[in-house]
Order: sequence, then C-alpha cells, then structure tokens
Amino acid sequence: MKIAVVILNWNGVKLLEQFLPSVIQFSPEATIYVADNASTDESVAFVKNNFPTVKVVQNKINQGFAGGYNDALQHIDAEIYALVNSDIEVTENWLKPILETFDSNPKTAIIQPKILDFKQKDYFEYAGAAGGFIDKFGYPFCRGRIFDTLEKDNRQYNDTTEIFWASGACFFIRSEVYKELKGFDEDFFAHQEEIDLCWRAINRGYSIKYNSESIVYHVGGATLQKANSQKTFLNFRNSLLMLTKNLPQKNLIQVLFIRLMLDGIAGVKFVFSSQFSHCWAIIRAHFSFYSLFFKNYKKREKNQMKIYFKTKSIVYGYYVKSGTVFGNYI
Repeated sequence: MKIAVVILNWNGVKLLEQFLPSVIQFSPEATIYVADNASTDESVAFVKNNFPTVKVVQNKINQGFAGGYNDALQHIDAEIYALVNSDIEVTENWLKPILETFDSNPKTAIIQPKILDFKQKDYFEYAGAAGGFIDKFGYPFCRGRIFDTLEKDNRQYNDTTEIFWASGACFFIRSEVYKELKGFDEDFFAHQEEIDLCWRAINRGYSIKYNSESIVYHVGGATLQKANSQKTFLNFRNSLLMLTKNLPQKNLIQVLFIRLMLDGIAGVKFVFSSQFSHCWAIIRAHFSFYSLFFKNYKKREKNQMKIYFKTKSIVYGYYVKSGTVFGNYI
C-alpha cells in the first residue's frame, strides 16, 4: 500500500528537530510530508535545508488541526494517510503491523497504534493510550486512561481489537474513506474532531481498530498545554457539537441537557479551585455551541448508531465509585 506520513506543524521547529529524525529513520515504506500550517518561525526552511527527502506542503493560513489537514491532504496522493503529531517519536517497524491490518481487513477504515508517554515510557499517554471509547454522555476515555489517571503498560492491552475512536496524535486512515467523509469537521478547529470523524465512519459501516504491535511515544500538550483555557473551551464546545451531529435522535435532547448540567458543575469546580479562566472558557464554549447548533444539527446523517457507548457514566464511575482503570468499565 502507498502510505504517506503527514506531520502537521505550526511554529514547531524545535519539535521537528527532535522528532522528525525518528520518523525518517523508521519509515522506509512511506513518503514523509510536513504540512505547515502557516508557521511564522523557521520550520519550513529548517525542513528544506536539513531533510531534503521530506516533502513540504504549505498551507496559506492556520485553520487548526481540522482545516490544516483538510487543506494539506488535497495535495497528497496515497492509499493510507498516517496523520502524526509533531511531538511523536516512532519506533522501528511501526508501520508494518498497521499496513498488514489494513490489508487483511477491508472494512477497517482507521487504525491507532499503542501510544505511550514520551516522558514515562512504561505508561500510557493521555491522548489515545490503547484506543478510545465514549460513555453514554459523550465523555471520551481510553483503555489505559480514565480522565487524568494513566495506567502503566503491563502488556494488558497487547492485542488488535475494535475500538470506537482513534487518537489524532497518531491516526491512520484510508484516503478513500477520508474523502468520502469529507475529512475533519472544520467547525471544530482542534480537539475531538478525530472522535467525530470516527463516529461518522462507524455510522457508514466501517470499523476502527487498535494495533499494539505498532508503538509510538507522545509528548502531549506540546502545541496547546492543558493549563491553557483555550483547550478547555475547545474540548467542552466540540464535545457538544460532536453529540449534536452523531447521537441517535432518541438520545439527543436528554444527553445534551445532562451534559449542560454537568458542564455547569465543572465550571463551579473551576471557580472553587480559583481557575476562573477555565470557568469562563466553559461559558464561552456554551455560547459558541448555541450559535453553531442548527448548523451542526443539519450535518446529521440518516444512519446513527443505536448503541454507541461502552458504559453509562465514567463521571459517576470515576468520582463516586473510584473506577480508575478501564477494567472497571467492562
């Protein structure tokens, strides 16, 4: 299969200097691209001067993760897109098991590798870990990560299995499926657009898989750190947009109402912990969601999954029942 490894970059020259060499070293099967999202640093010149085998696609403006990839991939010809964050370290033979899974499973549209923490390499990393799911109220969680609790990698998820969503940190997708789904939803800008894309793929009869034989290490938060209130804004707003687009009609009003209440509780919690900018971010997220509601409601497709969730509530399970590992939810 013809595979393109595409690294989206925005003002990340230091990350490219640190992590691009491992991608080049361990990806002989692939053509490697840096998709530059209108950087103002020396990223483009650095890549061209130091890595002449790497192709550069330059986006005219920064449209975030969603728009950035949508723009860049129009110029890339491949059967498989490997969308890789600039703060990912890959390992030897990371592409082979992914390509084998695609080859032997025609209905598999999207695959995620095992994602471990670059700083603590025997622990799973927040963004994806060993494959993602959502609960009844749309909260994402992973095998290996429930909210902020990360599991140690004791080979407990060494398998190839079906999941609900794959992490955008290292995201493999058939190009024909990406085009069929019209790529990421640019209303999201960044955060949770990959969950939305996976949900839409499943609604069309495709499957999503995790393959532990492919291993990468992720720094996490290198572009937008957790302490940044803009990240809170995007996560809260985009989660509501995703639910509006993809929930079965019978669940939509109930789940959105409960989520709005739970978001209010989260806002109060931020106030009591003196994180006022994050409380304000939730308020902004809600007003932005209201302004985009009807536009995104119209994006709903005819076929919606009847059973979409792995468990009823990870909020209840985590904060009330102290369920900190994935095994508590199966």
